[in-house]
Amino acid sequence: MNILYIDIDSLRPDHLGCYGYHRRTSPNIDALAREGLRFSRCYVPDAPCLPSRTAMTTGRFGIHTGVVNHGGEASQPRIPGRDRGFACSLTEPNWVARFQGAGYRTVAFSPFAQRHGAWHWYAGFMETHNTGGGGMETADAISPQVTDWIGRKGKGDAPFFMWVNFWDPHTPYRSPGAFGNPFADAPPPAWYTEAVRAEHWEKAGPHSPQEVNDFVPEPEWMFGNPDLMSRFPEIAKRQPRQIASMEDARMMFDGYDCGVAFADHHVGKVIAALKAAGLYEDTAIILSSDHGENLGELWVYGDHQTGDEITHRVPMIVRWPGVTDACAGQTDDRLMYSLDMGASSLEWSGLEVPAVWDGASFAGDFMPGKSTAGRKSLVLSQMAWCAQRSARWDRYICIETYHDGYHGYPEHMVFDIEADPHEQHNLAEDRPELVAEGCRILREWKEEAMAAPPHRPDPLDTVMREGGPFHVRDAGPAYFERLRATGRAELAEWFQRRERPVG
Repeated sequence: MNILYIDIDSLRPDHLGCYGYHRRTSPNIDALAREGLRFSRCYVPDAPCLPSRTAMTTGRFGIHTGVVNHGGEASQPRIPGRDRGFACSLTEPNWVARFQGAGYRTVAFSPFAQRHGAWHWYAGFMETHNTGGGGMETADAISPQVTDWIGRKGKGDAPFFMWVNFWDPHTPYRSPGAFGNPFADAPPPAWYTEAVRAEHWEKAGPHSPQEVNDFVPEPEWMFGNPDLMSRFPEIAKRQPRQIASMEDARMMFDGYDCGVAFADHHVGKVIAALKAAGLYEDTAIILSSDHGENLGELWVYGDHQTGDEITHRVPMIVRWPGVTDACAGQTDDRLMYSLDMGASSLEWSGLEVPAVWDGASFAGDFMPGKSTAGRKSLVLSQMAWCAQRSARWDRYICIETYHDGYHGYPEHMVFDIEADPHEQHNLAEDRPELVAEGCRILREWKEEAMAAPPHRPDPLDTVMREGGPFHVRDAGPAYFERLRATGRAELAEWFQRRERPVG
């Protein structure tokens, strides 16, 4: 059985038709879901991009690999030191390498490793096709390489494991102009109102309404970059500078949804190539993402900065001939990590899950005489924009903040995800028992994780020792001046008092 893993960057599930979205963003993905199984509560343990893909390939949490940040010491895998053997213990038992060792041809189509300097991600791949755009390329630059490979090499003596990475929903929004705007007449999500926008306008932080593109409205690397703007002139029409009106908010929703729809269009091309090559019925397809995308939640617009539900929940759609046939079109509501799908894929392929993995297989649920339950709780980590860990259980998420990335978040936030899916009502003060339960889950998880080698240090401590998350480190002084210049002096003073040493 061939295995195709489709990784669409920044893809949040509730903007797909098969997860209930009202806009027609994903006809090809929806068709895949009708033939396969859709998981509704799947989460990446570590976000965003670099920590998430490291966790997926290694099958291990960031607290074990050491990779939780986008820069600094905690963006690199731990150095094994004197005990390192002839092969690296981190990459040798990884997801891809397990399939390579079983005789699969392993191939990747992605610029991810170069974009993030994440060369460990290549471990186990026999072919790596760096699509060359550093994550700025659109899907029409990637899918032709994939379909060409399928046509030339797809049928062979050995099965293949292929990782295909599309980036289109990631900011800046840049779907080709010829694609148009299929959503010009479709209303944006109903939860987002003018009252929500106006409240958020007074908030702070990178990607907040007055600074939608990092810490400023128009960063030089984007709007002041002639090369980038000449290659992607659509940015000027699809990417908002601020969310100063509901028209700006619509631009954001439309820009994101066009990126989803464009990626979906090219998912269709890859699937068509499998069918044309006679490989579709012999290929298991897994479609997911490295993280979700906040589109106004916690006043983050078009980014993935928090340890919350929206950043960590991802789609997980699996069509595996011989495994998911009997449950085609159904939904699985178990609480799970994305790593659990990696572990399950090994068992479905007759391979053992490495003992050191944090990912746990639930393949028994699809085999006669066996059964495994979903997880009772999860712990989610964000260390690149904010420093947060969150406990996710039952219908709740409890977010514990160690560095708020200049957003002004309290130490604890609790949300009832079923009643409040867009995290608008913090229950921490009114429901202290939920804070206590979340903190208990976090404490026990850390105790268990730190007991497993390598057990020192906690990479959270490394991030804080270096001055905080990579993307906001040293940003304070300049941002405080911007806050003062834009009528938010009280926030500037509050942030500055908080950072000033006491005594």
